Amino acid sequence: MAKMKAIEAVAKILELEGVTKAFGVPGAAINPFYAALRGLGTIDHVLARHVEGASHMAEGYTRANPGNIGLCIGTSGPAGTDMITGLYSASADSIPILCITGQAPRARMHKEDFQAVDIESIAKPVCKWAVTVMEPAQLPGTFQQAFHIMRSGRPGPVLIDMPFDVQMAEIEFDAEAYQPMTPYKPAATRIQVEKALTMLNEADKPLLVSGGGVINANADAQLTEFAELVNVPVIPTLMGWGTIPDDHELMAGMCGLQTSHRYGNANVLASDFVLGIGNRWANRHTGSVDVYTKGRKFVHVDIEPTQIGRVFGPDLGIVSDAGAALDLFLEVAKEWKAAGKLKDRSAWVAECQERKRTLQRKTHYENTPVKPQRVYEEMNKAFGRDTTYVSTIGLSQIAAAQFLHVYKARNWINCGQAGPLGWTIPAALGVVAAEPGRQVVALSGDYDFQFMIEELAVGAQFKLPYIHVLVNNSYLGLIRQAQRGFDMDFCVQLSFENINAPELGEYGVDHKAVVEGLGCKAIRVFKPEEIAPALEEAKKLMAEFSVPVVVEVILERVTNISMGVEIDAINEFEELAEKGADAPTAISLLD
Repeated sequence: MAKMKAIEAVAKILELEGVTKAFGVPGAAINPFYAALRGLGTIDHVLARHVEGASHMAEGYTRANPGNIGLCIGTSGPAGTDMITGLYSASADSIPILCITGQAPRARMHKEDFQAVDIESIAKPVCKWAVTVMEPAQLPGTFQQAFHIMRSGRPGPVLIDMPFDVQMAEIEFDAEAYQPMTPYKPAATRIQVEKALTMLNEADKPLLVSGGGVINANADAQLTEFAELVNVPVIPTLMGWGTIPDDHELMAGMCGLQTSHRYGNANVLASDFVLGIGNRWANRHTGSVDVYTKGRKFVHVDIEPTQIGRVFGPDLGIVSDAGAALDLFLEVAKEWKAAGKLKDRSAWVAECQERKRTLQRKTHYENTPVKPQRVYEEMNKAFGRDTTYVSTIGLSQIAAAQFLHVYKARNWINCGQAGPLGWTIPAALGVVAAEPGRQVVALSGDYDFQFMIEELAVGAQFKLPYIHVLVNNSYLGLIRQAQRGFDMDFCVQLSFENINAPELGEYGVDHKAVVEGLGCKAIRVFKPEEIAPALEEAKKLMAEFSVPVVVEVILERVTNISMGVEIDAINEFEELAEKGADAPTAISLLD
């Protein structure tokens, strides 16, 4: 058997597990690992500007394509603590990423050594598994177990912490004998599926709710096929957006308090049965349980047993991987259709389609400063069906979910439950790194954009081109809107008169100058008619220079985006569409 440094065995295991890309920041305690990566030569490395940025890049990389697992690397101490937000984000949204940290030598770990911290204990609440490896010979088995844990059941992140002397020790390792472990995926039984399908068939106005678990299982095709087979409309969650194309006749809209369509909420409220697959009944999808569940029955399919009943008790719970469940649902439904047992849903489908046609919000405004709704209208015109949108949180993301269109799984990449500001830039870079040439369009408000703006330099250095639409109202817009309930506008204004950019007036930070200083390209527009030409120019600049291109749109300072505290009580602050010209890029035109 071959004798080698333990860290060389780790690098080889990463290769054997399919890792080809890493995001990180070197440091003294992790330099042995970097030496092993250099020696191996098969794993490309992207140097982040901040370790939190590296963790978000890893998440974007994972979410870009089925089977990906993003790898982020940092040294001891603050590098690990910087990763915690990324681990929390990945854990909350069931995304597998592997975080590797260096650590002080074992003999100095409990002596307050420089940059020595108990990262295992810190990371445990936001990981599927966090471990400091104290024996060199345990490293191969630890990494094998890490990949097994990340891929099994509900996916999620793992952190492995390696003391310096553990990395440097010699061990026996036979790479030819190494074999990745088969992940565990629970699967629905036939009797469970027959019971669920019976409940659906007995209902008059059933819906399917498609969550992020369908995307994790790479089962969007099965979801759409099943919906077509039983002819039942689909309500995707924000994390499941794209599991059925927006323009599909059975796509019935998103439901929720913020990232929702008027017709999506109306269709849920009109239903009498919901089959949820791979979703978690998030609060911003449901609002209060009483309103969401009143008058309807529920079946909940989820890969994680403890998710069943976490928010409310369903009439039937099924523990299953979404793909395995949908395969069986298709099998049984095909048998029932051949036997003439499936109910005719055409009237209910037509009812949902009519709501989709008529319940639209207005987007066509000609105001200057620009109203945000117009930005999304122009984005719909400028970007095609294959566009991948990346966003995190704020009024910009909420409005994007209300007005943009998504046609494929993994073409809406959004940080859901955690929602950390700054996520968008590094996540977008991770998506581009996973698939060079993919058309990626990121979307940020000005505060999200400023949080990790330094990562744009990574896009310039490593030639990771994408378009970033920056909507600037010089406000913490979502928090300002939330403060209306407290009758205040306090500590949320980002506006000031920039002595170096008087042309900005009160809009503060000169994003264009900062972006260009980081090696990227930027365009700023003030009027609605300038948006379309700017987006076209951005495409040309991106193609020519292979760097991120930022299109900044100066918005009106205050716009209240539609939202509410219940799905039956959404406040519509702006005008509603009354004719087709009011919402010319709506998915279903009024006239």
